[in-house]
Amino acid sequence: MTTTLKPPTKRPSGSEPILPLQNGDRLSRAEFERRYEAMPDLTKAELIEGEVHMPSPVSFLTDGEPHVNIVIWLGYYKVVTPGVRVGDNSTVRLDLDNEPQPDAFALIDPECGGQARIGAEGYIEGAPELVVEVSSSTVSIDMHKKLNAYRRNGVREYIVWRVLDNEIDWFVLRDGVFVRLDVDSNGLYPSEVLPGLVLDVASILAGDLRNVSEAVLKSVQSQAHADFVKKLNDAAARA
Repeated sequence: MTTTLKPPTKRPSGSEPILPLQNGDRLSRAEFERRYEAMPDLTKAELIEGEVHMPSPVSFLTDGEPHVNIVIWLGYYKVVTPGVRVGDNSTVRLDLDNEPQPDAFALIDPECGGQARIGAEGYIEGAPELVVEVSSSTVSIDMHKKLNAYRRNGVREYIVWRVLDNEIDWFVLRDGVFVRLDVDSNGLYPSEVLPGLVLDVASILAGDLRNVSEAVLKSVQSQAHADFVKKLNDAAARA
């Protein structure tokens, strides 16, 4: 659905009108949020490296359905991993120049030792442990500007699903650099940050969520996952 930009919001007499957001605006995070909040009909806008990015109309085949499939995949893991939280299209305040709305993300609950926190307004403050972007028309942004912003702010794992290329890239943060992982001998990407979370690449590309779920449910039977859940529970008990 195409967003129609509204005229500047009327302000009380004597104050300046609030200008609508436009693609390419260079703004501070405070000004970005001020304008965004004045456009209640706008469903998504992001501040990436100080520049405003707004979405084109969204395709079901190249955006909507893959996005849902990623959220379902993360949901399987959330169900069996108390202390891990999953979100989509939520505002993430990374730093003063970056306020993205990732397509999906998983974070360790702050009470369980996670690196991000949830602010008083309900926004994520800081970097989630894992971020996913489903890319069709936004590949150049997701693989460059966003990648650098997520890396610099400490996102520990970053996944980009390049839908038109039928490829998924999984990056892990090592010594301040994103390193692209290879799938293992079973065609799986195993998370290094969230033990037990694996992605069956061929199956999710084919839309086969049964195999995707079976891979996760098999992986979380491991001792590594059990130890991780215990660690989260112990941290929550100390909080």
